[in-house]
Amino acid sequence: MDSKELLETVVKAADSKRAEEIVALDVANVSLLADYFVIMQANSERQVKAIADEIEEKVAAAGVQVRDIEGKNAANWVLLDFGDVVVHVFRTETRQFYNLEKLWAEAPLVDVSDWVKD
Repeated sequence: MDSKELLETVVKAADSKRAEEIVALDVANVSLLADYFVIMQANSERQVKAIADEIEEKVAAAGVQVRDIEGKNAANWVLLDFGDVVVHVFRTETRQFYNLEKLWAEAPLVDVSDWVKD
């Protein structure tokens, strides 16, 4: 599975659990860490965990193993590292505080609108 297909799997899984404001950044030319960062939010710790679990499950079903998961117990900011795609699932307030989109402002946005339901 290439990184674009992995990105699609992540976005669809997050959307299926009602993640809000899903943003994908193409960081391949601005970072050595990954090809894409995916940032999203939820209004409760329970929903943050549900989104993270769903992403992990769908990606594993596609044959990709998670390299690392951070923050799942606290569920304010869960980071899932799939190598080429790094996923950030935030509680709404935490996302606003850290504002990763501003930190990675040089990275172009990826259009994910075809993968999310309105």
